[in-house]
Amino acid sequence: MEEKYREVIKEALKLSVPSRAEYEYMNEIKEKVLNIAEQHAKVYNCEVMLCGSFAKNTWLPKKYEMDVFILFSPKVDRDRLEELGLIIGKRVAEDLGAEYVIEYAEHPYVRIKYRDVQIDIVPAYKVEKASEKISAVDRTPFHTKYVKEKIGNILNDEVRLLKKFMLANEIYGADAKVNGFSGYVCELLIIHYGTFLNVLKAAANWKPVTIIDIENYYSEHEKEFLPKIFKGQPLIIIDPVDKDRNAAAAVSVENYFKFINLARKFLENPSISFFEPKKYEPINEAELIKYQMDRRIELIVLRFFRPKVVDDIIYPQMRKFAKRVENILLKYNFKVLNKGVFCNEKYCYLVLEMEIFKLPKIEKKIGPIFTDLQNSRRFLEKYKDYLTYVENDRWVAEVPRKFVRAIDKIIDSLSKDEKTLRDKGIPSFVAMQISKGFDITNETSKILSFIKEDESFGVFLRKFFFKEKLTLWE
Repeated sequence: MEEKYREVIKEALKLSVPSRAEYEYMNEIKEKVLNIAEQHAKVYNCEVMLCGSFAKNTWLPKKYEMDVFILFSPKVDRDRLEELGLIIGKRVAEDLGAEYVIEYAEHPYVRIKYRDVQIDIVPAYKVEKASEKISAVDRTPFHTKYVKEKIGNILNDEVRLLKKFMLANEIYGADAKVNGFSGYVCELLIIHYGTFLNVLKAAANWKPVTIIDIENYYSEHEKEFLPKIFKGQPLIIIDPVDKDRNAAAAVSVENYFKFINLARKFLENPSISFFEPKKYEPINEAELIKYQMDRRIELIVLRFFRPKVVDDIIYPQMRKFAKRVENILLKYNFKVLNKGVFCNEKYCYLVLEMEIFKLPKIEKKIGPIFTDLQNSRRFLEKYKDYLTYVENDRWVAEVPRKFVRAIDKIIDSLSKDEKTLRDKGIPSFVAMQISKGFDITNETSKILSFIKEDESFGVFLRKFFFKEKLTLWE
């Protein structure tokens, strides 16, 4: 089997390592960008540092991205840092003759599109230690230095193999859309385990909670308490530059188990397919009908135009929105079996697979015990227009339901102005867009029209319906 692993990894390296031409191209742009950035940064007594995967030489082919950090003195006011950071970023873009947009993380930064390279100009504070950070991005230069020191020019390609493996299987990226393994986490896993293959062999035996402490900040006794400190986080990788931080905090439980499952599958049957992007067709009409018939479920799809915010903002809001809608329905005795959210450049979607979609027209209200005269009178007065009787030892009223179908309740709850929606617990950007209008349906023909108009939604539905089976291990 070891020979088979070597054969597959040799092939995978061809997909994972940039070509000499790509190196020359990126280095040429790097020199140009850094020279321009340094000219503008020195005006404000700032330093320039190249960070990220390109700086660490762990970048993947055709991933043309650069993170240029503008390091300010901690004495600079936060508002001033943001202001100057944007000024420098815009001037770099102007000198390059390139387009740019203002993006937002913990604070705004400039994203430049120069040729086919994405260049982020990010302001940060130059602190002595990562633990002294003023903003979250202040750690990044320390991450870059640490990884470069640890991997040298030996482990770079091992990192690339792991990143490519994660990327091909859609669990790469710490952003809110993916909730997966960041590039930094991939680098730390290689630093800890030594090789790509060793990472997979270790992951195949990971437990429900795995703790990795490369710098041994914590004793074995202290590690017993880490799952309580980082509650709900299955993979705990103590950040080597900040011992109070879990570098793998973004990894969802689902993606943690997916990686374990993938590692075991690869070890059992190594194949180059694990490094190749999966191709999905939109779910078709026959599959959609069969799925609903086999499971005897009703599907609700809600769609609205996407607000102009990044994934890291809209996805958390959409997940909160989905949970809020589920709770509203539950209050009226409708029950959601599964829910999912998906956004692309144009639309946001909420998909509800209903366990209970339709209820009887009549709802039974259980009242007080018949010996409780005062409350019995109140109950009978409240429901005087409806059928009332005694069942066992309690008063009962049969009352017509206002909402018989779950979809009608959703329409009623969401057909409100923005303020009312926000008061109901609908997140801000979702509320803003929903108040302008939305489409909602449980009709297969209408859902199919959504798919025809937007194939990416059809691909999402395929993944939503046909989930991969995950299990524990012995």
